[in-house]
Amino acid sequence: MAEDQTIDPRDPSFFLRPDYHEVLATLRAEAPVHQIAPGFWTVARYDDIRNLSRDPARFCSGQGALVNDPLRQGDHVMSTPSILHMDPPGHSAFRGLVNRRFTPRALAGLTGSIRRNASAALDAVAPHEQIDFVAALSAPFPLSVIAELLGIDEGDRSDFRRWSDAAIESPDRPPAETLASLGELSGFVTEHIRSKRERPGPDLVSMLVESEIDGCPLRKEELFMFLLTLLVAGNETTRTLLSGAAVVLDQHPDQRAALAADPRLLPGAVEECLRWVTPVQAFCRTATEATTLAGSAVEKGDYLCMLYASGNRDELVFGDDAAKFDVGRPTNPMHVAFGFGEHVCLGASLARLEGRIFLEELLTRFPNYAVTGTAERVASTTVAGIRALPVVLAP
Repeated sequence: MAEDQTIDPRDPSFFLRPDYHEVLATLRAEAPVHQIAPGFWTVARYDDIRNLSRDPARFCSGQGALVNDPLRQGDHVMSTPSILHMDPPGHSAFRGLVNRRFTPRALAGLTGSIRRNASAALDAVAPHEQIDFVAALSAPFPLSVIAELLGIDEGDRSDFRRWSDAAIESPDRPPAETLASLGELSGFVTEHIRSKRERPGPDLVSMLVESEIDGCPLRKEELFMFLLTLLVAGNETTRTLLSGAAVVLDQHPDQRAALAADPRLLPGAVEECLRWVTPVQAFCRTATEATTLAGSAVEKGDYLCMLYASGNRDELVFGDDAAKFDVGRPTNPMHVAFGFGEHVCLGASLARLEGRIFLEELLTRFPNYAVTGTAERVASTTVAGIRALPVVLAP
């Protein structure tokens, strides 16, 4: 493929290119596994992303998972890895602690609570007035859900958007710009864990402080990283899904009208919104041995960046209309918006449930909402976020 120095996912501006999806299509066609720098590759095709994700023995997470991962940069290395940076068997043990709380069957019991949170967010906004959809709706709603799941009192939630943003942005920004917010978040999480040890409840954190792996209680550092990952991931993924869905449904009013008329279409529509928006930009793996991937010779230690949005528009999988938004699209094959393999998003079922309920409530009340300006997008190598989105809600 022709040399293009701007094809570099280590730079957040790559994901904001106006021709981003055209670039991804070129990568899929001409260089599905593309070396952009010594030891750093992009992976653009759906099948390669899935094959790489299901093979932790050859492509591990323990040497880095984020595009600009501190583990790769040699500074600010975490003393305790997050679940994102774990490989078998440790990853399976940690994930097994909470898996049962995130199954569709277990989450069904939260339907009423999630709907109340969605209704409360929508009750708080005025129709016919311009609002920031992110600040008023797509940020506070999932935060209220994950905070309730983790046993965080309502009075303690006001700073969480700022803290969550700092955690997501920290790999791409100088440490001084996010250090204060991350310090505040660390202090809160540490205190929250302490309070749940003293006064446990029915929440997920109380369950974790009483959990054991191989007969040993979790260390406070392990609890902290686990809780931090759940809090940030559970907030950011759904926020990005809802913001992006608001944009794309505004761009396709006929499909939006169909969903408003028949909520039974919403589960499939949520999957198409996930495919289209792809909330997580990319995760990475490290080759543990020299190998070949899509005809390219990869050396031991090379870093492979999986471009999920590219996999989700792969014409070889989703057909010639892969670049078309269609809420009636079959859900098989499944998108890779939540990753694949052992590291598939733990909160995928929760995000789906939140998306379905929120969109149903939104379209029931405001089926004629209108995006009234340009979305302000987040410069990030991790999430395809929207920082602000002007919207007028109309019944």
